[in-house]
Amino acid sequence: MTISVLLADDQAMVRRGLRLILEDQPDIAVIAEASDGAEAIAMARRLRPDVCLVDIRMPRLDGIEVTRALAGPRTPDPMRVVVVTTFDLDEYVYGALQGGATGFVLKDAGPALLVEAVRAAHNGEALVSPSITVRLLQHLTAASAPRHRVHQPLSDRELQVVRALAHGRTNQEIAAELFISLSTVKSHLSTIQTKLGARNRVAIAAWAWENQFIDTA
Repeated sequence: MTISVLLADDQAMVRRGLRLILEDQPDIAVIAEASDGAEAIAMARRLRPDVCLVDIRMPRLDGIEVTRALAGPRTPDPMRVVVVTTFDLDEYVYGALQGGATGFVLKDAGPALLVEAVRAAHNGEALVSPSITVRLLQHLTAASAPRHRVHQPLSDRELQVVRALAHGRTNQEIAAELFISLSTVKSHLSTIQTKLGARNRVAIAAWAWENQFIDTA
């Protein structure tokens, strides 16, 4: 099955580079390119790509507004959006996370991670490199007031999973660290999402850092 991708970036050279990387894969096809946020939203709603790869800084509408429009909590049929960022203390990234972004990729992260992020988004998983996860969310901890909004209390095991996830661990790494199966990790994450009212694993990690459940030592 081919994964259809929409590219949104105001720089033609960047879009060309991303296209070359993605279309080098047999299971990925770039079906459209947008040069600004408004165009990205219109194209995405018309073409319904599997994944939208969106730059955080674009004219007319930025990546946050695009993410909210396509993947926000009030969107009736949300799409999967991966945000591309330079992470120059980019406060916009958190807005995109709250807006429903599935993942974050650095522009200089390399072809392999870009491809992996697209595939992960298509599978309904979030891909955020550990370095971005920890740096971004530590920054949020200092800037955000704790918000203990939990629909149901988390068990001790669920909190262990949350802490591992917030430190950038993959599902496989969490399973090995906690001596549980991969399917058990996925089951815990599903329950945690329901209890927290979180859209994805990135939002779970943000909740953990915001509410100071993470040992930063």
